[in-house]
Amino acid sequence: MSVVMTKKLNLEKLNAQFEKSQPAEILRWAIDEFKPKVALSSSFQTESVVLLHMVSKIDPSIKVLFLETGWHFQETLEFKKEVVKRFGLTNVVELKADPKKREALGQETGGKPYEMNPDQCCYMNKVEPLQEALKGLEAWISGIRRSQSKTRKEIKIVEEYQGGLFKINPLANVTSGDIWWYIKEHKLPQHPLFEQGYLSIGCWPCTKPAQPGDDERSGRWAGKEKTECGIHTFMKPKRAAKKEMETQAEKQEGSEI
Repeated sequence: MSVVMTKKLNLEKLNAQFEKSQPAEILRWAIDEFKPKVALSSSFQTESVVLLHMVSKIDPSIKVLFLETGWHFQETLEFKKEVVKRFGLTNVVELKADPKKREALGQETGGKPYEMNPDQCCYMNKVEPLQEALKGLEAWISGIRRSQSKTRKEIKIVEEYQGGLFKINPLANVTSGDIWWYIKEHKLPQHPLFEQGYLSIGCWPCTKPAQPGDDERSGRWAGKEKTECGIHTFMKPKRAAKKEMETQAEKQEGSEI
């Protein structure tokens, strides 16, 4: 990804400070620091309304990216319309896959790419459109949290990626209880499928109700080893990339002895 970036931030200091800050404070900082080259991604499910509500109070014109895969529950699309109207969001952008690639993968998989090749389906419908949308931006705001799953427990509030893009996770250290307090306190709407056990909602072919005792994302790709669609893993923070390079170098040195 080609990103022109000149900002130098003290991430260690910022993250130490933000661990004690309210999400709205972090969000305001991100918008003030990076606007207009900043965007928020949202899946428009129940927990998404917290960050979207905060954004609407700070700057409803901020670009909100929604990955329109073509496989969403109808309830999600209706909920999205409701939230956009209620919060007065004025810059929601729908990201879609290249239609030729989508058609080709559909033909290869008998019209069921989500079943025959879920990784490629996610990559084509989510990762590629997001990669394109992030070009030219300096910051990407995400609603992911550490408590959602094991794959997210190490995320920082502010991360710098290779290429110079900063990713801000204002809700990183927020718990599910905090989320629900905020929703009730501000009388925010909830996704109609939530009460049916859908704690994390993606595309309908790959989403089931979460099982008792499992993490919030247990209903995503249930029965498969897959746990992430790829939009939060296709890039690695600089710290992780550097550590991986050092590990590879150590292995290489060991093999030469």
